[in-house]
Formats: sequence, C-alpha cells, structure tokens
Amino acid sequence: MSGGVDSSVAAALMLREGHEVVGATMKLWGGPSDSGCCSVADVEDARRVCQQLGIAHHVFNFTADFERDVVAPYVEAHARARTPNPCIACNAHLKFGRFLQRAPLLDFDAIVTGHHARVTRSGTTWQLRRGRDVAKDQSYVLYMLGQAELARVLLPIGELTKEQVRRLASDLDLRTAGKPDSQDVCFISKTGGRASFVGKRIPLREGRLVSSSGDDLGTVDALELVTVGQRRGLGLHAVSLPDRRYVVDVDLPRRTATVGTLEDLLVGTLQIDDMVWSYLPLLPDSAVRAQLSAHGRPLRGRWLGGPEPDGGTVVLEEPTRRVAPGQAVVLYGPGSGDGARDDEGGDVELGGDVELGGDVVLGGDVVLGGGTAA
Repeated sequence: MSGGVDSSVAAALMLREGHEVVGATMKLWGGPSDSGCCSVADVEDARRVCQQLGIAHHVFNFTADFERDVVAPYVEAHARARTPNPCIACNAHLKFGRFLQRAPLLDFDAIVTGHHARVTRSGTTWQLRRGRDVAKDQSYVLYMLGQAELARVLLPIGELTKEQVRRLASDLDLRTAGKPDSQDVCFISKTGGRASFVGKRIPLREGRLVSSSGDDLGTVDALELVTVGQRRGLGLHAVSLPDRRYVVDVDLPRRTATVGTLEDLLVGTLQIDDMVWSYLPLLPDSAVRAQLSAHGRPLRGRWLGGPEPDGGTVVLEEPTRRVAPGQAVVLYGPGSGDGARDDEGGDVELGGDVELGGDVVLGGDVVLGGGTAA
C-alpha cells in the first residue's frame, strides 16, 4: 500500500470479497524526498487506511535493495547517456520481486496492488491486459511480469475507472479518497532535480551540440543528462535556425549531441534489447502494436525477431520518433479467443479492442512482452 487511493480501494475490495487481507508498505528510499510515493506522510496514510479498514499494517524495509536495483542502475544509465525508467525497475525488482517473494514466507497466497491493469486466465496461460480506464492504464510499466508472477498477483482496480475508484473511496470515507496521484520519481527532489541528484554520484561534463553536417551549434552543461528526442533546455534559442531542432543522437565518447529536424528524428524500425515475454515468444512476422511510452499511442508493426531470443526488431507501418535508448518498448496483441475488427472495419490479427481516446481504437489489449530500446 503506497498511501494512495488506488491501493487503498484495492485492499477494501479484497476484504469485500472475503479474503484475509494485511496491508504492507515498502520503505524504499532512505534519502531526502519531497515528491513521489515514498514519503513519511504516504506511509502514515497507508497505516491510517488500514486502521479504517480494520486490518494490520506492516512496513518492509527494502532500502538496500532499492539502492542496488533501482538507484544505482539509474545513475549508471545516465553515465552511458541512456534514459532509464526507474519506476519500471522498481516494479521488476521490488514490487514484483522482493515484495512478491516475501508473501509466501508470511503464508500469503498472493499480493494485491492498485495498478490500473488486469490479469486474466485462458486455459493454463495467465495474461496481463490493459486496465478498463485506458487513460490510466499501467500495463506498460508491468510488462516484465511473467507467468510465475501473474499467477500470484491480483489487480482489482484494473476493472474500474479512476472516477469509480475515487467514488468507492469516498463512500468508504477513506482518507485517501481525494489524494492526488503521484507523478514524480521518489528519489529526485523538486528542489534539486535530476542534475543535482546525478551530479552528486557521477561527474557531469560539458558536451558540444552539432548539426547533422557537423556544424557547431553550442554547448550543454551535462551531456550525460541529454536525451534523444529532447527539444527544450538546449540553449538553441540563441542560434538562428529555420525549424525546431531535436536531439537525434548522443555520442558520449566524442562528447557531442547531434541536433536535427523532426524528420531526422523519425525511424521506421525499433531495435529492442533485454526482451522478456509474458508467456511465449512471438514468431517472426507477427503483427503487434508497439507502445513507446506509458500513455503513448500504440503503433502498428510487425515483430521480425532476431538472432537472440532476448532481442529483435519491430518494423512499423508508419515512421515514428526514435525512442531514447533505455526506454521501454512494449508489444501488445490478442489474447486467446479474442476477436476484433480494426478501426477501418477490416479483420485484424489483434483482439480485445480498447478505446484509447477520440476516434482512436487499438486492437489487442494483452501484453505480449517488452524490452528496452537499443
């Protein structure tokens, strides 16, 4: 229980279904923090909600694990000019790693979280699906869950919209009913920011901004913090350029960041490393929808595979902006027995249509697997 409204209602729903429920909060970050989901106030909110629900509350201290598996890799990624996602690392190593491992040691059968996603079963196969509230869907950050994890995870909030969650919390008079969602990285303070945090752990050095033809455009204070796709904070307002410019590549050994137009940033293929599959690896030439950010629009493409099972290539139907190396690419497709028609009325190989907003409809709401952009 993070101290937020989603995990509070998840606990209440499990009680309503007749389960034996105990609340547990992970203490992850031991340093200063003024943001995120790991504050003392959050722990107190979780404790008070458990008190309201009449269940016990425990705090598990995983600060050493968090430092080793989340914070240190976050900093190391910046040292290699990659763009890490610490929330995904936290889910993989802490929430559905150490925390899930502790449950059977305490004689519990499963863990429950407040994530907006769903777990379903088809025969002997567990499937991770998008949450009913697609605007709040969090399946993207759970792509690393395999069969062993999905078999012991309950996600009751995934069947509800955020509005329904808050209404239930209000009906139960839970103290977290109106609490805002946490949006920030818990160990990066609003006052110091990313540059201050990373700069205390590794040297941050100046880099050159160059055009695709090699012309000098200026400098940046910390090349290690520059991200592919970045447009702001480059100081290019002082340079007379006809179009908006974006970072299209970062070359750490040469201490340069290449800046180009939006057209220069577009790619037609995605190379994915560290691939993990929810159940079975896809066959080459399988149709997929590739999602490149937590709430990004899924893109049609085909999985081509690669020489190694933990890597491969997706060819997109339409070019998209290059994904910053280190960011997650998650592949969606059909669930067993799903049937669907695409938004143009034709038959598609992807099933379980979900409205994403406006007139956009995507086929396939099941997470097939995911990895990191090369």
